[in-house]
Formats: sequence, C-alpha cells, structure tokens
Amino acid sequence: MEKSIKKIFLNYNIELNNLQEKQFEAYYEFLIEENKKYNLTAITEFNDVIEKHFIDSVIPYKNIPQNAKIIDVGTGAGFPGIPLKILRPDLDVTLIDSLNKRINFLNELIKKLDLKNISAVHTRAEDFCAKNREKFDFSMSRAVARTNTLAEYLLPFVKKGGYALFYKSQDIEEEINEGKFAIKTLGGKIEKIENFEINNNKRSLVFVKKIGNTPNIYPRGKNLPKTKPLMEK
Repeated sequence: MEKSIKKIFLNYNIELNNLQEKQFEAYYEFLIEENKKYNLTAITEFNDVIEKHFIDSVIPYKNIPQNAKIIDVGTGAGFPGIPLKILRPDLDVTLIDSLNKRINFLNELIKKLDLKNISAVHTRAEDFCAKNREKFDFSMSRAVARTNTLAEYLLPFVKKGGYALFYKSQDIEEEINEGKFAIKTLGGKIEKIENFEINNNKRSLVFVKKIGNTPNIYPRGKNLPKTKPLMEK
C-alpha cells in the first residue's frame, strides 16, 4: 500500500511483523469494500481507520495476560476484538453483535485473515450471558454508551479477578462518578484509568476489576441497561 501501516503503528511504539501488517492491510481493504454494502463505519480515510479504529483498539494489548479469554460486546465492524487478535494471536476472542449483517461481515473477515481461536456470534448480550456468565478474563466494548450501561453489559461476563474494559474519551469524570454505583452493584471496582492520545484525540481506558460475583438478575433484558441504567437513588 502507498502508505505504510507498519510506520503508523511505530509512531505509537507498536511493532508489527510482516504477517500482522498484511492482515491489517487486508482488514482495511475489506472494511472499505464491504462498507458500501453494510454501512459499518463513518470513518474511511486510510490514516483515520488505522489510528482511530486499529490503534485505538489495541492500546491495552500489554495489559492483557497471555492466552486470556476475551469477549467484545457490540463489536460492530470488529473493534476492538479483531485488531487485538491480530496483534495478540494467543488470545481467545469472542465477538458478539445484535445485527446479523455485521456477523456475516466478521465471519468473512475472519476467514480472509485466517484467524484461529476466534468466533463471531449473532446475539444480544443478555441472551449470550445466560450461558456464558463469568467465563471471560476480559470483557470490553468500544460501543458508545454511558459507563453505568456498559458496566451492566460487560461485568456479568467477567470472572472474579478479571476486568471489564471501557474505551472512552478523556472528559469522563462526571460519567465515572455516575457509574460507580452500577459498577459496585455488579461486583466491580475501578482499578485505574489510563489516558492516551491518538492524533490529537484524547482517549481513556477504564479498567474495572471484578472483585465479587454479579447478581444473576443482571444484565436485564428489554434494553433496560440503556433506558433505565443503574443509578444510586
């Protein structure tokens, strides 16, 4: 490709091998081609996709233990799960999304990139959690939702000692305070918030450690985590 994905990653001190560079190139090309049919992303310019989707997705790669089992909830076009899988082939990755057209795209992409130990499932979080409660080391989402909503969708999947990971902007103090009640109710505790910058965009990663079991009533169905998020009364 005219512009080097490897060089852009190096700007963020992430070194790709040749296979990883080829996989990210193929991912970009397939995303742009299929976007015409599926409307997967509003971001299509080369550098923007590499930085705002791929690099933003993989920032926590050093924080995830070897061979960890992770779930990406509301994965959309595969972010952050597939970029993390490319950079960390050891990871066991499950991608879930409620729109079947996205899952069709992801299954084709997984074959194209020849990724192993990864699955894409057409399901809602509350349905999938019924048989997969507290089975994952990490749950994560780049979906746009308030912290208390994300907590209810992510924490039920995580084992005690594991983490839910929220991708956020840096202007989140009010939102974090609002979400503390939900996080505590669901068995979590904010361990740390890491701030970083991608091409002048200020971003944060919120690491929520699972310190207790999540009550079985969560996550609630009927879209309640969004329409009636857990709030302190």
